[in-house]
Amino acid sequence: MSLVEQLKQISLQTKSLDNVQTEEATKHSLVLPFIQALGYNVFNSQEVIPEFTADVADKKGEKVDYAIKQGDKVAMLIECKHHTTKLSKEHTAQLYRYFSVVDARFAILTNGITYQFYADLDKDNKMDDKPFFTFDITTDIKESKIHQINELEKFAKSSFDEESILDTAKSLKYANAIKKILSEELNEPSDQFIKFFASQIYEGSRITQKVIEELRIVVKETRKQFINDKIHERLESAQRLDNQDRQAEQEKQKSMDEVSENKEPTLTEEENEGFYTIKSILREVLDVSRLTIEPVSNGSVIRLDNNIQKFICRFHFNIRNKYLIIGKEKERNDIESVDDIYKCAEKIKKAASLYND
Repeated sequence: MSLVEQLKQISLQTKSLDNVQTEEATKHSLVLPFIQALGYNVFNSQEVIPEFTADVADKKGEKVDYAIKQGDKVAMLIECKHHTTKLSKEHTAQLYRYFSVVDARFAILTNGITYQFYADLDKDNKMDDKPFFTFDITTDIKESKIHQINELEKFAKSSFDEESILDTAKSLKYANAIKKILSEELNEPSDQFIKFFASQIYEGSRITQKVIEELRIVVKETRKQFINDKIHERLESAQRLDNQDRQAEQEKQKSMDEVSENKEPTLTEEENEGFYTIKSILREVLDVSRLTIEPVSNGSVIRLDNNIQKFICRFHFNIRNKYLIIGKEKERNDIESVDDIYKCAEKIKKAASLYND
C-alpha cells in the first residue's frame, strides 16, 4: 500500500475520535499508524523507541514520546499531544529542551492530526523556533497537495537522507518566510512596499506621503484584479484540459466503436464447445459433416448443409442468461452451461429430422 493510501486511511480515523479521549489513545490511534506509514517498524523498540530518555541538565528522567533511529543514530524525536490540543509555543519549548541533549537533527511536534517538523538550521543542535514544514493529515492528502506528500516522503525510512532533508528544509524555511511577507504586504501594503512600485512607475519628481497613500489604494485594487485574473486563468486552463480529455475520450470510444463495427464476428470457445455437443447428439441420426456453424452478431447459428432454410438451432451464450433457440418453431430453452444442451437432445434431433430426407 502506498504512502498516500495509508495516510488516507489514517485521515478516515480522524472523522470519529469520540473514543480517543487520552494522549495515549491519540498515540495508538493516529501517531503510530503515521510512523508506520513512513516505513518504520513500530514493533521494533530498537527502531521506534517509546518514552525515550532525554535528560536535561537540571531535570533528570525527561522523556520524549518517541525517538526514531536510522541505523545506530537517533534521526528524529517526536512529541505527542492529545488530538484536541492546539499546538503552541509552550509545547515547542518542551521539545526544544529534549532536542538540545540529543544528536537528532529533526523533531516533530504533533497532536496526531497536525505534524510540525523542526530542524536546527540556525544553529547546530539548537532547535529552530519555527517549523520548516507542517503537514495536516486531514487536508494535505489531496491530489492538489502532492507537493506536501513529496516533502513528507523524504522522511520515510526508505528515502531518508539527512543532508538532503536539511537542504530542503532551508529552502522551505525561506519560502515560508517569503510567503508570509507577501501575504502581509498584499493585505496591508507597507510604505516601503508602495515605494518599491512607486520607484518603477511614478513619473513625478518626489514620492510624497500623499503619493504613497494614493498608490496604496491602487496596489490593493490591483492585487484583487491580479488574483482574480490568475483564478480565471486557472479555471480556463482546467476547463480546456477537461474539454481536451473529454474529446480524447470521445475519439477513443468512436475508434473502438468503428473497430467493433468493422470486426467480423468470431466463434467463442464456448460456442465451439456447443457445436461439438450438437454433433455428438446428432451423430446417430445424420452425417455430422453436413452441420455448419456461423457466428452472428448476438451468438451463432447451426444449420444443415449450410442452407439458410435448414435451421437447427441458435446459441445465445454472450449474455448473462444463456439459452438456445431450437427448430422451425424457434422454441427458447434456457440453460446454465454448455453441458445443459444434452437436456435438449430430443428437441434438437427432432429439428434435424425435418431436413434429413
